[in-house]
Amino acid sequence: MTDTDHRLTVIEGLRELAAFLEANPAVPVPPHGVTVLHFPARGTDAEMIAEIDRIAALLGTAPDPEGMAHGHHKARLTFGPVSYEALAILAAPRARYAALASYSGCVVPDAADVA
Repeated sequence: MTDTDHRLTVIEGLRELAAFLEANPAVPVPPHGVTVLHFPARGTDAEMIAEIDRIAALLGTAPDPEGMAHGHHKARLTFGPVSYEALAILAAPRARYAALASYSGCVVPDAADVA
């Protein structure tokens, strides 16, 4: 599937979802909205920042400066409770998460502590 085919398939899927939700009002929707989230291809921090900056320009917005405190470079465009967000997670926070996740499964609570 080409990038163009995939893009058209995603757009059609979004339209089908909207039509389905409109036709089925008993089906709940998320109370806090919906985000379409795009991650750029993994690269150097500079490459990923440049890609988010490029997407921000296409969206007609600026990257969110608050996210950088957490190593997240992102741009967002909102349509009411629906948004499109492009997000790059830089190398340092990815490394911190990998270190934290490396302990996964090493500590198991007693069954009595879980209840």
